[in-house]
Amino acid sequence: MGVLTACAPRVTDKLILAPVSFDQVPGWAADDHAAALPALRRSCPSNVNASAKWKPVCAALAALPDGDRHRARRFFEKWFTPHRASNGGEEQGLFTGYFEPELHGARARGGRYTVPLYARPPDLVAVNLGKFREKLAGERIAGRVNAGRLEPFETRAAIDKGALAGRGLELLWVDDAIDAFFLHIQGSGRVVTPDGGTVRVGYAASNGHPYFAIGRDLVARGAIPVERISMQSIRAWMAAHPAAARDLMARNPSYIFFREINGDGPIGTQGVALTPGRSLAVDRVFIGLGSPVWLDTVDPLDPARALRRLMIAQDTGGAIRGPVRGDVFWGHGAEAARRAGQMKSSGRYFILLPK
Repeated sequence: MGVLTACAPRVTDKLILAPVSFDQVPGWAADDHAAALPALRRSCPSNVNASAKWKPVCAALAALPDGDRHRARRFFEKWFTPHRASNGGEEQGLFTGYFEPELHGARARGGRYTVPLYARPPDLVAVNLGKFREKLAGERIAGRVNAGRLEPFETRAAIDKGALAGRGLELLWVDDAIDAFFLHIQGSGRVVTPDGGTVRVGYAASNGHPYFAIGRDLVARGAIPVERISMQSIRAWMAAHPAAARDLMARNPSYIFFREINGDGPIGTQGVALTPGRSLAVDRVFIGLGSPVWLDTVDPLDPARALRRLMIAQDTGGAIRGPVRGDVFWGHGAEAARRAGQMKSSGRYFILLPK
């Protein structure tokens, strides 16, 4: 997620929410609000566990039929108050896209299948720092315990050189290192096996190292002009410069471990299956997972067209940092890949909070 121009959060980041009326939400009446209901239904159990305010909202949602856009709109207007979000008063932020890529791989190493997708190592320890210091709420680190001390886990460069080899952690073997790298960025994907079957894999854990945006690095070195940077242009550059591409990928120390997913997917950070075009990755330091979010940006394939729709915050990402920052999940397939790869837009959003 957020491969292009990830921005590190500033110490001055501050979410400010200003209540507004639905008449002040641009494009509100034009959306098909019923299209967001399946995503919100999936989030409701977690939302109710997180806050008692959600109990009557989700009870009302359970009685609401699917597909009725007018009743869906009235539901949101009855139970929620929209709030204009800003970062210390600045409403505009960066919005990118992600998708579920398709790779080719096998259960066992052999032939062209030489690049491993690793399962979570049993000695990887994840720590929610907010449980130790209130001011660190939402911050997480990962590592391994050595002699009673938590130490950093191996970096991508070390893992790619074989630091985890021989431990039986290989979940699958794929045929392309660049495809595997972008799978790490997207966080989930589908692997097509030689017999025509499909294995869906999803995020299991991170090694805890910070995410490094390779797109920003390519722009800084003059390899790709900033106005041409996209997932497609980055992949083309890497394919044309294989040796440099290996060095570039190694500069991102963050590494993702996967698990096999059965049933609907991919699965977001909230633990629910994502809905194409309606699930949004956010920074949960500022935005609660399960929150309805009204997105106001532009269409990645036609910047002259507005992209305004109701979404549900259900995921996070290593590059998604800040009070006004989002990553739209577009689904899988060629069209989703195009939209995700091209999306790098300025925009804003409104958070809908239960009354």
